[in-house]
Amino acid sequence: MPASRILPAFAAALALCAAGPLAAAPACYAPGALRAVPGEEKVQPHTTTGNTLTERALPAPQPVPAGLSGSIRRVTLPPGVKMVALTFDLCEASSEVSGYDGALVDYLRDQDAPATFFAGGKWMISHPERASQLIADPRFEVGNHTWSHANMTVTTGAAMERQVEDTDIAFATRRAGAQAAGCAVPGVPERTHLFRFPYGSCSAQSLGYVNETGHLAIQWDVDSGDPAFLGAKLMADTMLRMIKPGSIVLMHANGRGKHTAEALHILIPALKAKGYQLVTVSQLLAAGTPVIAGTCYSERPGDTKVYDDAARNGRRILPVQ
Repeated sequence: MPASRILPAFAAALALCAAGPLAAAPACYAPGALRAVPGEEKVQPHTTTGNTLTERALPAPQPVPAGLSGSIRRVTLPPGVKMVALTFDLCEASSEVSGYDGALVDYLRDQDAPATFFAGGKWMISHPERASQLIADPRFEVGNHTWSHANMTVTTGAAMERQVEDTDIAFATRRAGAQAAGCAVPGVPERTHLFRFPYGSCSAQSLGYVNETGHLAIQWDVDSGDPAFLGAKLMADTMLRMIKPGSIVLMHANGRGKHTAEALHILIPALKAKGYQLVTVSQLLAAGTPVIAGTCYSERPGDTKVYDDAARNGRRILPVQ
């Protein structure tokens, strides 16, 4: 059964976010304000300046329908339908201030390519204007990626809940920032409705909490591997080989992706030549039936253990750059 038929209220929320592009760019921002700034993609050591979250009341969440609970890997589409969702993580750990890959976002806008960004709450507070610009752009949607890229297998209880809730508060704050800049945000609710687990790792407790608070847990079936120095052509060729109709592709836009923007210059034209339509995750869900797993993983069950063990021992897999 397509996701759009599981529960009317939830389907309505998906439909609002599944609308096609409405304009070439968020008109409330001058074109120059949207364009990349050299150097802003770099990851910097942590600073507390401007990184304070102000509490705000949010609407009460509604749990996701039972048929959409679990870890969504990809979407099964009707025969002949070729859609793919490109997704980009905007994560920021507590020990750093991540970047913003403006060249990547510029190219998506230039190509009129819809995309889904999974933003950390801390990242949205550290990058106020960029977060508001993404939220205001009708071709993009922004999901929840925890406050500080927490490993949600190891993080439990109230700390786990705050990772989710504080990120929705940050999102609502940046949504209000877009409105203050004169942006209309029709169909963008105050809470996020999509969520991505950092490292692809979750526990039964955290997966249940994410779903109970109205978030679809969106993972992936194609990993670009862009934190590694693979090179643009190798990344693009590998993704093209792995992508199938209904795929959800993992990339990064926070400065952790290496050569990601360059890879998109190869990937997007090639996908269009193959007849693929680029869509947001919500558009993809509305078009077919999600493939759902009962647990979280990157490529196969159990493969996040290296990240889980590192988190338990207070070690970081990715050093501050």
